[in-house]
Amino acid sequence: MSDGEMMFELPRNIERYLAALSRLYAQQGEKKKLSVIVNSSIRVAEEWSRDNWNGGTYGHALYLVLPEALFLSCVNEKDRLQSQIKVDINKVHNVQNEFVEEVFIEMEMAEDRDWRRESGMLLSGEHVVPPEAEKRIWSDEYFRVFLCHRSAVKQETANLAERLKVFGAWCFVAHANIRPTREWQDEIENALFTMDAFVALMTEGFHHSDWTDQEVGFAFARGVPIVPVRLGTDPYGFIGKFQALSCSWDAAAQAIVEILLKHDRMLDAYIRALRRCDSFDLGNTLSKILPSIERISDQQANELVAAFKANGQVRESYGFTGEKPYHYGQGLAFHLKRLTGKEYALSVGDGPE
Repeated sequence: MSDGEMMFELPRNIERYLAALSRLYAQQGEKKKLSVIVNSSIRVAEEWSRDNWNGGTYGHALYLVLPEALFLSCVNEKDRLQSQIKVDINKVHNVQNEFVEEVFIEMEMAEDRDWRRESGMLLSGEHVVPPEAEKRIWSDEYFRVFLCHRSAVKQETANLAERLKVFGAWCFVAHANIRPTREWQDEIENALFTMDAFVALMTEGFHHSDWTDQEVGFAFARGVPIVPVRLGTDPYGFIGKFQALSCSWDAAAQAIVEILLKHDRMLDAYIRALRRCDSFDLGNTLSKILPSIERISDQQANELVAAFKANGQVRESYGFTGEKPYHYGQGLAFHLKRLTGKEYALSVGDGPE
């Protein structure tokens, strides 16, 4: 800074220091703070404060202006984020006698938006996603998964959707789910607005699609669980901060479900899937998920037992009885004890009690 001309160095180079800070956040796995600084429009209020000590020390205010969806996703922790980003930006820059005194996270002011209608509460208006659209896209009692993919692998993606359905995940696959008579972009948006989770199938050329990156951004804005699957391309950008699955198409369904089981809605959907099981072989397939269940409520444990008892195909499959542990696993009673700490005994012809 030139004291006579009042040319401040820190504001002029703020983008460079924010870039360094983004790399630091990436290394530390600070996804929320990284998302804030990468997606924000920047402005600096120079000489927010001044102290005559040491020939003059100047504090500036940094404004991070976010798109509405991202701002709303972090509004409850805004004070914490502002404070931490202020501390961190002052760590990475080396400008003498200048510092960031305040960081303010603000919402971008969009114009010409009919927010009353978009709220879905306007009596004379319609919901953003009409109920009939949800019924058209999804099936009741399933966990809703949006499969993001390139059109070049639409058949493989459709096959994966069928395998995920077995475990209780109903998938939206754009090329398979959108009827030709419907506005395809509206239908994709309807699915994105109502999905429970987002799976990015990272095949070769994933980022060459006109839509995949936009769909990833939408998932980030909504804050739903995101699972990248490495199928020829490494995750990049925001999605690169997630631990990607490395698996084949054939193994992807089980691997995806094992991650999504951390969410109660997926576990509930899996339990309901047991009631629909129609073969011993399918029962053994479903049992492969049991070791991946990390926690379970008392109600879910009871529902799991009830589903086991209600379906003879599950009840007599080796994966659930535990009769052949070396081939099919320890069985339902073992995993219920692991999860609940309670003893379960397998009653012949009935189930764990």
